[in-house]
Amino acid sequence: MLLPLAALLLGGAAKPQLVPDVSQDRVDIVYSFTGAELLLFGAIVYPGGRTPAHPADVVVVLKGPAESMLLREKQKVAGIWLNADSGRFRSVPSFYAVASSAPLSRIVDQRTAAIYEFGVDNIQLSPASSATPEAQRRFEAGLVGLKRKMGLYVEEPGRVRVRQGVLYRARMRLPARVPVGTYTAETFLVQDGRVIAAQVRDVVVERRGFERLVAGYAQDHALAYGLGAVALSVLLGWAAGAAFGRKRG
Repeated sequence: MLLPLAALLLGGAAKPQLVPDVSQDRVDIVYSFTGAELLLFGAIVYPGGRTPAHPADVVVVLKGPAESMLLREKQKVAGIWLNADSGRFRSVPSFYAVASSAPLSRIVDQRTAAIYEFGVDNIQLSPASSATPEAQRRFEAGLVGLKRKMGLYVEEPGRVRVRQGVLYRARMRLPARVPVGTYTAETFLVQDGRVIAAQVRDVVVERRGFERLVAGYAQDHALAYGLGAVALSVLLGWAAGAAFGRKRG
């Protein structure tokens, strides 16, 4: 019994190991927030400290908290744009960014990329509507295109730098409109087309100070917040009009 167990432990120890870290595990969104840059870095520990002739590739995926979404498709009827079909998604990553040491198509095949969700086209969107397959593909393409346009879905091949086959680092940008919540920074080690090691670190993105106060009030008192926003807009418009009138007079 001891020999098979020892062989198993030695076999597990013979695999390379990842030692990842992030430059900050908390990002605070304040009034002047214009975005943030995260540095994901770490080391690859090979058995016996010997780097192979062909070092492994590194893929880093930064994923935001899941959210449900409803997309509406507009159609032009009699010169007027109206809501037509709609597509609902049960679970969509609010943010997704992938960086790799080489183009993903050179690192893994399509099957492996789909299993590990490497690449925007391989994100599992969990549709919840009863739309036809053709309509569903159209809504998925529209959702991904919208997220790309907002800077919330990003692909950066070659962004991961690997030094001497051991130390790696990648800079990933969080835009100003980044959603709040707990993010996962996943690091994958890929060799000969197979994922041989993986590690995860959490990064918390949250509002602080005045931003947090306003967001909390808007969520807990939606009606009052909406009426207050309308009243403030009317007041500012009236004040601007009055000031402009006095200036002309």
